[in-house]
Amino acid sequence: MASDLQAKYSKLAQEYSKLRAQNQVLKKAVVDEQASSATLKEQLKQKDQSLRKLEQEMDSLSFRNQQLAKRVELLQGELAASEAKGKKSRSKGDSPSQQGLQAQSVINEDLKNKIQENERLHIQFFEADEQHRRQEAEFRVRLEGLEQESEQHQSVVDGLNQKYTETIEKLQRDKTRLEVKAQTLEREAKECRLRTDECQQQLKKYQTELSRQLEQSSSVIQEKVPFNDTKLNDYNSLNVPPHNRRHQLKARDVAAQALAFIQDLVAALLNFHSYTEQRVHIYPLDSSIEPVSPLNQRFAQYLHENAAYVRPLEEGLQQLHQSITEDTVTTLETAVNLQDFSRHFASYTCFLQKILPYQLKSLEEECEVSLCMPSLKAKNEELKGDMKRVTAMFEKLQTYISLLGLPSARPVALPQSSSTAVFTQLAACLHGLQDAVKETSKHYTQKATLELELPTATEKLRTTNECLISSLCCLSNCTGKIATFFSNNLDFFVSSTGYGPRGGTDTLNPLHAESMLRSKKQAAAFMRVLKKRRPESVPYQEALSNRRILTSSTESREGLSQQVQQSQEKIARLEQEKEHWLLEAQLGRVRLEKENQRISQLEAQLSAALGTAPAPQTLPGEGGGTPASQEEAELEERGAGKEFSQSASLIGMLTTTPSSEDVGDEQSREQLIKSHYMGRIGELTAQLQVSDSKAVHFNAECRALAKRLTLAEKSRESLTEDLKQAGQNTSRLQDELTTTKRSYEDQLSMMSDHLCSMNETLSRQREEIDTLRLGGKGNSKKNKGR
Repeated sequence: MASDLQAKYSKLAQEYSKLRAQNQVLKKAVVDEQASSATLKEQLKQKDQSLRKLEQEMDSLSFRNQQLAKRVELLQGELAASEAKGKKSRSKGDSPSQQGLQAQSVINEDLKNKIQENERLHIQFFEADEQHRRQEAEFRVRLEGLEQESEQHQSVVDGLNQKYTETIEKLQRDKTRLEVKAQTLEREAKECRLRTDECQQQLKKYQTELSRQLEQSSSVIQEKVPFNDTKLNDYNSLNVPPHNRRHQLKARDVAAQALAFIQDLVAALLNFHSYTEQRVHIYPLDSSIEPVSPLNQRFAQYLHENAAYVRPLEEGLQQLHQSITEDTVTTLETAVNLQDFSRHFASYTCFLQKILPYQLKSLEEECEVSLCMPSLKAKNEELKGDMKRVTAMFEKLQTYISLLGLPSARPVALPQSSSTAVFTQLAACLHGLQDAVKETSKHYTQKATLELELPTATEKLRTTNECLISSLCCLSNCTGKIATFFSNNLDFFVSSTGYGPRGGTDTLNPLHAESMLRSKKQAAAFMRVLKKRRPESVPYQEALSNRRILTSSTESREGLSQQVQQSQEKIARLEQEKEHWLLEAQLGRVRLEKENQRISQLEAQLSAALGTAPAPQTLPGEGGGTPASQEEAELEERGAGKEFSQSASLIGMLTTTPSSEDVGDEQSREQLIKSHYMGRIGELTAQLQVSDSKAVHFNAECRALAKRLTLAEKSRESLTEDLKQAGQNTSRLQDELTTTKRSYEDQLSMMSDHLCSMNETLSRQREEIDTLRLGGKGNSKKNKGR
């Protein structure tokens, strides 16, 4: 629930940040629009001022033009008058005519200047009018763009208003839902407080009870238990370790798979060495035509002996597989046949080292043939490196396998950490062997294709090369399968077998394994004796109803605890009876031994009386096949005239040396006292077991209650923190909502005022432009009329 609230609050915060960013963008756009409108206002003022200046200049020019026109008319009239006067007064002399001509030239120049100035002014007026029109068109286009932008901003503002109203409604709904949820959480917190109080009271009660029982149990243990044999390795090594049947089955399965892979590997190696021998007799010199070199003869002789080194590998692993059964113990310390396999593998590695120089020299002889091409020589060099690499890999494998076979001879030679490293390196070495064999196969294939191109290549060489390549491919596949198999089962090899004394760190030696198997057989025989017919099971419906009753009622737990206590008492009683009958059996065995001793003494006396030497006899009793009677017989043979008797109990093994006198009454009395104390010890051990079981039961219940209490407290604290955080988040969001709402309302009002003012200025500018346009048209018409 808290995660959902956190997710919703995070979504709201993201939306708020997005809206805030959009608001910043809108603010920036409004500020830009305000700045652009201000610049437009200033430009409009400047244009108005320039337009007024131009209008004033036009008025002044038109006024001066009118003056000039009047003056031209006057000058024309004066010119006409002066010409008329000149005609009348031509006869009077040259001086006044010269003055008239000068005046006329001055007037003409002045008129020409005025005409040029008037023309220039007309051009400037036309250019100003064109510039005014262009600026007016630009302002109109810009005004349309601003209107479109204002419409877009208005639509964005409307969408934001709608979105903000929706978010406000959603937040209000979430607030109401969170308030309801907070109320429910408060109620649950109150219930949890009540439950925690009850649990604390129960915990205190159980703690007092358990402390009392613990003190009582510790006092009983200190008084009655002499020592704990699992603390010391010397004593713990005398205990019988458990038997891991699953490990044995897995080990047998793994050994069977490894045997199958080794059989394939042995077949591939035999084929490879045999076909190599056949090739040595064929190439570079055919033995049927001419004798081969002494080196190749020796090489072929060694290759002919390959079966004596290869086949023992299969036999050694087969013996190892046969030694792994369900009734044996398989570890590195007990796998004696693994050392035999390592010896066979070492002999094969020595065989490979012995034939490696001959193989390299044989490849050099092939390179010295006159028809050997450079590419074929290069392949021979590559094959030399491959053969060295394969031999080196076999040497590495032989080192690791010999290390794994050491613990069977010396158990302390390879600790568990070192064996893990050896197995890991062995897996890596197997993969390296696979790569080396694969490279050898590839290079041999290339070499065979090059040899087929030689003119001296025969059909026998072709078939031998094909067989050799097939054997190398088979060898590569076998090594790949072995490497994959070993990597897949590396965890099984590295993992601990679980064998060894309980609570100890010592490894398992063969004596431990022998005692373990003997104990396993005795336990299996005892279980077969105790095996009884199963009682009829309860019907399914009745079992379901009983289960509902047991799980629903609290009294069922007490009933079950009583039943467990009763069953424990029965078990203790049965253990006491078992000890009693074991003691009775031991007493009977001791009595039987006494009778046998008496009979032997009487026979000895009788033979002494008759003068003949008595023959040693061993009279078996009822349990004559037991290990105890066999040990006593051996001790009778070894001890010079002494007889030993052993009796086992819960405390230990008691060995007595009876005298030759008649001590039957004393021994019977001692046996009775001993049986009494043994019965007392059995009762005390039973009570101790019952108290231990109760203490463990109450301790487990107290731990469970304590864990539940801590979990309830943690959940209550987390819920209160979530509730506080939710309240803080709601208040914060409410404040942010009000502030954003107020700010957006202010911004909307400012934008609406700004848009109104912009509309007013635009309308005013349109009116001024229209008036200027009309005034310009009127002036142009006047100028045209003039």
